[in-house]
Amino acid sequence: MRVSRVLVAAVALTLLAFGAGAGAEPLPALQPVAHVDLQRYMGRWYVIAMIPTSVERGAHDPVETYRLNPDGTVCTWYRLRPGSLEAPVKLIHSTASVVPGTGNAQWSVHMYWLLRLQYLVGWLQPDYSQVMVVRDKRDYLWYMARTPQVSGADYAAMLARAKSMGYDVSKIVKAPQRWPEKGAGSETFAGDCP
Repeated sequence: MRVSRVLVAAVALTLLAFGAGAGAEPLPALQPVAHVDLQRYMGRWYVIAMIPTSVERGAHDPVETYRLNPDGTVCTWYRLRPGSLEAPVKLIHSTASVVPGTGNAQWSVHMYWLLRLQYLVGWLQPDYSQVMVVRDKRDYLWYMARTPQVSGADYAAMLARAKSMGYDVSKIVKAPQRWPEKGAGSETFAGDCP
């Protein structure tokens, strides 16, 4: 009985992650940037805005941290305070594999034991200070920066870029960011890469 419930939950998660809408017109594939220097890309990225996944809804102080593993995969830790700036820190781990032949701009992100999600670097500031991560389905988007705040002009430019990529910008949510943090979890951004 328990196994069948787990299987049903896994199938439901897969359908949510990959979109189960039958009959929908496929959108044209997004063109990622030509090349990503993985060493420069690693480290801490503050999530400025997103079209959130179910685990990110209500995220406060969200931060994505990347670490390159010796085997070439990328260890990823998504850190957030769910629901409020005072909530305990929650860490979500995933591992990404760089898709060969994409200039390191396309990854396959492995979450839990079942999900594999597309990760495209759709736009990257030349100095690696800001990035937009997108998906061909236009269902999720992450706008991240090396700092917890960006200028109004940079934010407006991101919205314009997202719109030109075919996104419904009304779904983009600005993430509450308040730094420096104090108290429990303020120095928690990553863990061991299993």
